[in-house]
Amino acid sequence: MSGHSKWSTIKHKKGAADAARGKLFAKLLRQVEVAAREGGGDLEGNPTLRTMVAKCREASVPGDNITRAIKRGTGELEGVTYEAITYEGYAPAGVAMLVEVLTDNRNRAAAEIKNIFSRNGGSLAEPGAVAWQFERQGIVTVGGSADEDALMEAALDAGAQDIARVGDDWHVTTDPSDAPSVHEAIVAAGFPDAKVEVTRVAQNNVELTDPADAKKVLRLLDSLEDHDDVQNVYANFDASDEVMEAATA
Repeated sequence: MSGHSKWSTIKHKKGAADAARGKLFAKLLRQVEVAAREGGGDLEGNPTLRTMVAKCREASVPGDNITRAIKRGTGELEGVTYEAITYEGYAPAGVAMLVEVLTDNRNRAAAEIKNIFSRNGGSLAEPGAVAWQFERQGIVTVGGSADEDALMEAALDAGAQDIARVGDDWHVTTDPSDAPSVHEAIVAAGFPDAKVEVTRVAQNNVELTDPADAKKVLRLLDSLEDHDDVQNVYANFDASDEVMEAATA
């Protein structure tokens, strides 16, 4: 799959292992709440909400918590109003970054995100400077032991755009709006462990060859992802396994 770098797979696994459950649940439920507020609480009529509920279930978020988040979003329960903001910036070595935030205080979030960039050798950019480099895509991830022919048949019949091997897994690429239905079709075809997300994929990557540069970029990524308001961080870099191992040693 063009533009999807190895580091994102590494980061996904690292994040799944390292993230505190409470913080992970809070971030996912915040996205559920916003999806319900923007598109309604009906899963069938709101693909974004359906995708977020699927991600919550994959992370073992309790069903009652998901239900309450949906009700807060639709106004059935009182809740905080979150604003979606996207920050654009650059990490060391010229790596472009896109940071998606949900916050109840725009001024505080702006100051804190700017401070994180500055402390870690990066800088914020003007709106539009970075976003054009990232394409929104739906991705369904299936374990690498899955039968390629059966997976391809199910995915393409459901309207997927492409299927490719990425690291140890198969990645099925879809239009963002088709991600929930393609995921459901793949699960129904006998791949119950399939996971779905709507993400942004860099169209061109900066190749990092110096472990010191990779370490700086990863430090900035970790600092951003640790912020409570930050939901997603995307960056357009790639690196060899050797460079990544040296950077994370």
